[in-house]
Amino acid sequence: MRGWHREYERQLDLARSYPKRQPKYSQAQKMAAVQHYIDHGRCLSATIRALGYPGRTYLRAWIVELHPGVRVVSRADRTRRPPEAKQEAVIALCTRQGSADALAQEFGISRPTLYNWKNQLLGCEVPASMKRLNDSPEDSDRKALERQIETLKRDIRRLQLEQDLLKKANEILKKDMGTDRQQLSNREKTQLVDALRQTYTLPELLKEVGLPRSSYFYHRARLDVSDRYVDLRRTITEIFENNHRCYGYRRMQASLNRQRVSISEKVVQRLMKQESLIATAPKRRRYGSYLGEIGPAPDNLINRDFHAVAPNAKWLTDITEFQIPAGKVYLSPMIDCFDGMVVSWSIGTRPDADLVNSMLDAAIDTVASSSERPVVHSDRGAHYRWPGWLTRISGANLVRSMSRKGYSPDNAACEGFFGRLKTELFYSRSWQSTTIEQFIHALDGYIRWYNERRIKVSLGNLSPIEYRKSPGIVS
Repeated sequence: MRGWHREYERQLDLARSYPKRQPKYSQAQKMAAVQHYIDHGRCLSATIRALGYPGRTYLRAWIVELHPGVRVVSRADRTRRPPEAKQEAVIALCTRQGSADALAQEFGISRPTLYNWKNQLLGCEVPASMKRLNDSPEDSDRKALERQIETLKRDIRRLQLEQDLLKKANEILKKDMGTDRQQLSNREKTQLVDALRQTYTLPELLKEVGLPRSSYFYHRARLDVSDRYVDLRRTITEIFENNHRCYGYRRMQASLNRQRVSISEKVVQRLMKQESLIATAPKRRRYGSYLGEIGPAPDNLINRDFHAVAPNAKWLTDITEFQIPAGKVYLSPMIDCFDGMVVSWSIGTRPDADLVNSMLDAAIDTVASSSERPVVHSDRGAHYRWPGWLTRISGANLVRSMSRKGYSPDNAACEGFFGRLKTELFYSRSWQSTTIEQFIHALDGYIRWYNERRIKVSLGNLSPIEYRKSPGIVS
């Protein structure tokens, strides 16, 4: 009216007709709102919040217009519901056979309202359906058995996960099967998780290894960064594995230099530590000496001077024992003081005369065509006083030398060879399922590798045979 009054004062007349006002909402919006109301619990507030339009009045009018048979519940209707009606609705909800939506439509309320009544009367902890309470004893037994089967399946999966983690730790990280996973670094745990992600889910892997999710993704990103030492790590691992896992970082650097790879000792040491390439260390043993009665024996010509200026000048020999589950094995070598080379050796299961005599025969054959007559030094064992040994020594014009009784330092260079052999070959492995023949083959292969390929820092990072073949070393 106020607008018409202003128009009349301005024009002294009123318009005969006015243009029709455009509706605020389209027909498609009406239909969408009404359909949402019907499909989502028949709640006016929920529909308005979800769509952002219209008001309650509009929506109620649209429902009456498009679906006259649908009852619209107002706030006044809700407040007028007596307690008996609420109880009836809740009882029907808990004992229903159909859906809660159909039940809510039957009582003329929304589905959330129906559940709110249940929470008010019974509490949130009471289930909305009592059908499980009416199960027969057979159904209860079956469901209990199913739950037990599910528990067993989870336990089996967890045990399989633990076994796979141990295998991957041994395969990827070179860790022992009994290694405690909690002692691994976060970087190593990340590598284990990545190796098993195709088989197990990430949450159960992280829980089993005890690695926070943030730490995993941090180290995962670090591992994805290109490593300039990738090829070098592979080369170092191959050298370490191909040399009885006994090379430290000094001999490892010497091996890399021989392959024309120039790298500092500190980098080699760090990479070996990261790859868990730890050389076996000798065990500390108590020194024991026995000063007994000295019988007739040749003089100690070596007198702990194990340095030789030429090959075949000083030879050392002794017998050592290897005890494995399959039995005992004995080794009798002949060591040259010039470069530590094993001139000859024999391996057997008994420390008898045949063991030392066959070794001596092979050593004599190496100098038979020359005029060299080395000094043969040994301890005072009976093996080196038998007639067969003495006959061979005198027949080859060799010179005998013996340690004092019970003084192992008098033959320290030979004892040192035994210590390195057992540290690098024997102590670092498990021989539980190894036969005598297999062990003898492994021992023979180690000695050949020792002569031909094992680097000695004192020989200029060369093996004994390489050292002898070097120009100017041996004429």
